[in-house]
Amino acid sequence: MREVFKNFAFVILILIAAIGFTACHRGASSNDETPDTSTYRPESTPATQFERDLKYVRDAHFAYVWVFTRKDGKELTPEDSDALHTNASKVVDWVKTDQNRVIAGSNFPLEGPQLAALQKRFKIEDYSGK
Repeated sequence: MREVFKNFAFVILILIAAIGFTACHRGASSNDETPDTSTYRPESTPATQFERDLKYVRDAHFAYVWVFTRKDGKELTPEDSDALHTNASKVVDWVKTDQNRVIAGSNFPLEGPQLAALQKRFKIEDYSGK
């Protein structure tokens, strides 16, 4: 009986050792371990200050993005700023950029009377969803 127990213990010990060695063994190295970078395309840096400012406002994920410039092409004045803030009161983000432009971001549309007042004074370009 003792001989059977020794043989049984020896077989169990061999099995444990075999399992231990095979469990820690890594499979053959393959190319599957390297990440797939074929679809990665880094974004290029916008070329102009206006494009960088526009990207900044777009990255905020506003539903509406507008660019305001004076119709006469002159530099924006404090009165222009007051008119913008008064007639576009729901705009959350204002960015004054080069070439006398202001970029505005909002989640609410410009309403009729306010839009009409702004259109009298400013050229409005809609960049929403572009």
